[in-house]
Amino acid sequence: MALLTRTDPTQQAYLALKTVFTVAPVLFGLDKFFNVLVDWPVYLAPWIDSIVPGTAQTAMYAVGVIEIVAGVLVALRPKWGGLVVAAWLAGIILNLLTLSGYYDIALRDFGLLVGALALSRLAAR
Repeated sequence: MALLTRTDPTQQAYLALKTVFTVAPVLFGLDKFFNVLVDWPVYLAPWIDSIVPGTAQTAMYAVGVIEIVAGVLVALRPKWGGLVVAAWLAGIILNLLTLSGYYDIALRDFGLLVGALALSRLAAR
């Protein structure tokens, strides 16, 4: 097997995906506490809000913690972190598909899910 270098397209793709799936979950997770980018509780489907304790914002605090942990996991163990992020995105997609009007975001998140799976496969190499 050839030694991968920074000029190798496979290594470049891996580093790009690892960077994005480390930084984005951490930043979006932190924003769940501040709602700067968007009012996150509006993205929580009512059926989920009814089964989690507390308010929708309280649920977003838990979501934020999970996203931050997922981003750190990608940084430390990208093979497993990619799978965790993909699973998390699957949950987000399910939430959005049951919340009318957010199908475009669900489709975008499906693309991110595929990217997270690609990261996991590249990390296995």
